[in-house]
Amino acid sequence: MVKQIFIFLSLAAVLVLSACGNNNNANNDTNMDMGSDQSGMGDMGSMNHSGSGEVPEGLKEAQNPTYKVGDEVVIHAKHMEGMDGAKAKVVGAYDTVVYAVTYTPTDGGKPVPNHKWIIQEEIKDAGSEPLKPGTKVTMDADHMEGMKGAEGIVDSAEKTTVYMVDYTPTTGGNPVKNHQWVVENELSK
Repeated sequence: MVKQIFIFLSLAAVLVLSACGNNNNANNDTNMDMGSDQSGMGDMGSMNHSGSGEVPEGLKEAQNPTYKVGDEVVIHAKHMEGMDGAKAKVVGAYDTVVYAVTYTPTDGGKPVPNHKWIIQEEIKDAGSEPLKPGTKVTMDADHMEGMKGAEGIVDSAEKTTVYMVDYTPTTGGNPVKNHQWVVENELSK
C-alpha cells in the first residue's frame, strides 16, 4: 500500500512539474508575462524586454547626460520584476519629455495605471510642446502587448534625459537588451 501511494505521489509530482514547465511563449527571453499586481507594478501584460535599439524618429541624443553611453549603472526602478537593483550598461541617452500614462490596451486587457515610461516621440501627434497631465493621447509605443494605438491619459510629464539600457534581471534569466526607458533618478553609479 505504501509503495502504491509513493508511485501515485511521484506521478502527480511529475505531472505538476511538467505543466509548470510548459511555457508556450516561443520568445521567452524578450517577453515576460507580468501577471497582476507584482510589486505594485499593476497588470503589466506582456512586456517587451529586449528591443531592437531603434529610437523613434526625431529623438535627439543628449548633449551632456549624467550617465554616458558605456557607463555601468544600477537600476532603481520596479517597472518589471527583476529590474530593481539590476546592474546595467547605458546604451543610449536622449533629451525629451517623458510621460507616465494610464491606458487601456487595444487587445482588451485591463487598464494599465501609471505606466512608466513613454516619451514625447512615442505619442501620436504630440507636437513639440510637453503635454499636460489629464491630456488624452494615442500611443505609438510598442513596449507592451496592446500598447501601440491604445488610448490613454497623461498622468505626469517631465522634460529630462531618458536612458536605454542593457541589464541582467536580479531574478536571473536572459539579459535584457536595449530596454526603453529609464529616467535619471532611477539610476546610480
